[in-house]
Amino acid sequence: MAEVEEPQFSTLAQRIAALNRQKNFTAPPPSGNIGKRAPPPPPVRAATQLAVVQPPPQPQHVSFEKSPSIPPRPVRAATERIPPPLPRRDTNNQEPPTPGSGPGRALAPPPLPTRNSQQQISPSLPSRRPSSQLPPPVFPSGRRNSNSSDISYLSTISTLSLGQSSSHTSLGQDQPLRRLPPTLDQANLPPLPPTRRELEAKAKEAAAQEALRSPSLPPRSTSTSTVPRIADPPRPSLPPRLPSRPAKPPPTPQVEEQSPALPARRLPPQPSASQPKSALQNGFGRGGPGAAPPPIPLSSRPSIAQIQAVSTRSIPRAASPPAPDRCLACRDFSGPDTEAAQYPLQALPRRDPVGYLAHMLCDPFPSSTDKARAIFTWCHHNIEYDVHGFLNKCIKTGQSVDEMIFSGKAVCEGYAKIYEAVALRAGLQCIVVGGHGKGYGFTPLAAGQRPPPRDPSGHAWNAVRIDGGEWKVIDACWGAGAIGDRVYHKRFAPEMFYLSNELIGLKHFPSDSRHFFRSDGRVPTWEEYIVGPSKGEPASWFSDGTAEGLSEYTFEPKAKKIPVGTGETVRFLFSKICEHWDPEKHGRGKAMLLVLSIHGPGGSKDDLITMETDGYWLWADVDARDLGAPGQSITLFGIDTVNGESARGMTKEQWATKKGRCGYSMVAVAGWELV
Repeated sequence: MAEVEEPQFSTLAQRIAALNRQKNFTAPPPSGNIGKRAPPPPPVRAATQLAVVQPPPQPQHVSFEKSPSIPPRPVRAATERIPPPLPRRDTNNQEPPTPGSGPGRALAPPPLPTRNSQQQISPSLPSRRPSSQLPPPVFPSGRRNSNSSDISYLSTISTLSLGQSSSHTSLGQDQPLRRLPPTLDQANLPPLPPTRRELEAKAKEAAAQEALRSPSLPPRSTSTSTVPRIADPPRPSLPPRLPSRPAKPPPTPQVEEQSPALPARRLPPQPSASQPKSALQNGFGRGGPGAAPPPIPLSSRPSIAQIQAVSTRSIPRAASPPAPDRCLACRDFSGPDTEAAQYPLQALPRRDPVGYLAHMLCDPFPSSTDKARAIFTWCHHNIEYDVHGFLNKCIKTGQSVDEMIFSGKAVCEGYAKIYEAVALRAGLQCIVVGGHGKGYGFTPLAAGQRPPPRDPSGHAWNAVRIDGGEWKVIDACWGAGAIGDRVYHKRFAPEMFYLSNELIGLKHFPSDSRHFFRSDGRVPTWEEYIVGPSKGEPASWFSDGTAEGLSEYTFEPKAKKIPVGTGETVRFLFSKICEHWDPEKHGRGKAMLLVLSIHGPGGSKDDLITMETDGYWLWADVDARDLGAPGQSITLFGIDTVNGESARGMTKEQWATKKGRCGYSMVAVAGWELV
């Protein structure tokens, strides 16, 4: 079969015209030579070169049996711009090689969309208004705005138009210059209305003039803004100054304001019988017993002025007693204690009880000390010691603070965590202190017994910062109650809040030595703590003694065992909790009369000895053989009632007239055993 020549077309328009003439859209049969490579693509023209329609080339004889003709790529219109050539791709982006030929040619990227060569022409701007000087606008108010001034008005004239004489916007030579109106006369303005301050000043001046004209009548106020002031209530009179101590040397003049002088602590007199002899009486020196001491050398004797100067300078400032308002033992905590009793467990919200307590207990008080006391008292009212869990060793662990609060039961660690959580939410600085405590289960050492190995564990308490930035050691667990006979006795023990850190440290030994918080900075040893100041088993002390304002840490004898065969005089000595303690203001009422119950020589004659007092110290001197026989016990009592009536405030003389002739009841304060 003869080969048919296929015409070649250079444009898509020519190709479409040829197909229309043929009216035959059937493709020619494929040739058997399929593996022949396609012709190379047409050359790429430059981006700026416009496509030109070329005349059709001369027809060539192409055999359809060898390779079907491929239509050429369409040529862009003359009005379109050819996009710039894309960067050459790597050799990995190639056609798969054709069998029998060389490597495949690189794949060309897909053609970009045709850009519209018709650019949008922005609309023509309106003709510019002439820049010739126009008369300024006239406002109804007669004023000109900022654009009507000479400088701002002339600044709108173009400098180019001023420099060109042919411009129609320039000023004409024959036009007269515009004249500005005269300046505004400020004196013709109406006066401003008087201000509020001027009205008040005029009203006061008018009232003063009216008062001068009629002094008998009170001044009449002409201003409605003045409010009559109510007179301030009279200030309460200050309490009388306490008398100064007779034995205290004259204080050094200081710039700072000192606290009022307090009555001197008068020590009780020395025992009258069987007093121990001094070193001079026992023959210490050159002479024998009863010899006179050697004379004092007069050459080295200081003057009176030197003695007073040294004695005044040697007294440290910290040795002075604290002011009554800073003494926690006699401070009035009725406000925080009353506030703490208003929020029982049943009234707490189930959501965020810690934040609720911190807000309700502490926000009413600006003092950090009062805030700390309110949390301390709330724990007493609402949290009980878990005696069952403690004695049976089945304490619940892993409880949150909210769970412990709503359960109403906790051990020492639970008390400390609850206190810490509420204190921190209230803005106080507070920590939990762990260590050893001489509480339930502790057995004091006997005389001569060695202390156990060091083991500061088993108890927890708190340290909180109060007024003045002082760290105060407190024990909310012991302040809420105590265990006795395997039963929890709920009672309020405020001493666990107001006692000094040194006194609380006698029964609390922290595992961290930094948590003693002593004012002197000293860290006691474990042996010193276990043995205690009594050097053995201490005397019995009952809670009624603390409630009556007596100090557990100043009484003597400290040891529980008192020998009766020594022939010496035994002094029973006590003191108040602080020098400011008032039994009617801080205690249960008037002071009770204290008596010591003894059994007489050989233990055959019971008797009650009344304690002497000077207002701060209470004491009684008794011969050891008059206390009783070994094996008996003696007790310090307070007379509570006489013939069914309260005996508070009874004097020593009144008791002497009723002793042995009436019925009475007593409360125990302290106790000892005779050996």
